[in-house]
Amino acid sequence: MARSSQDITDAELSVLQALWERGTATIRQLTEDIYPAGGAVQYATVQKLLERLEDKDFVRRDRSASVHQFSPAVDRDELIGRRLRSLAEQLCGGSLTPLLTHLVKTRRLSPREREELRSLIEGTDNAKQRRGEYRS
Repeated sequence: MARSSQDITDAELSVLQALWERGTATIRQLTEDIYPAGGAVQYATVQKLLERLEDKDFVRRDRSASVHQFSPAVDRDELIGRRLRSLAEQLCGGSLTPLLTHLVKTRRLSPREREELRSLIEGTDNAKQRRGEYRS
């Protein structure tokens, strides 16, 4: 299956995850986070991955100082949403219900996770009722 231009590779994801942890970082800082024993080759790899992520609008670069600072342009929740919508399109005709149902059925949820899920569903339903979008 062809990869869309907005998909990110596992290597790009590791850079993005390091940026989510740090907020902003230089190439050197990211290289040290991702490849603790790394050298020039790993530095060049991180630099190339950042260029790709910047081209895809997942990362911003601050060029105002001599050492460029990078920051995430999307947060973790946005990427999760993009990936789930894409997966739902590919596997389930656009519906998230089969994906969510599968996750709930095949993974034992803790009491806290179940409560969070209930609260989320109830909150969404209540908001729809207030807007007149939901019919019982």
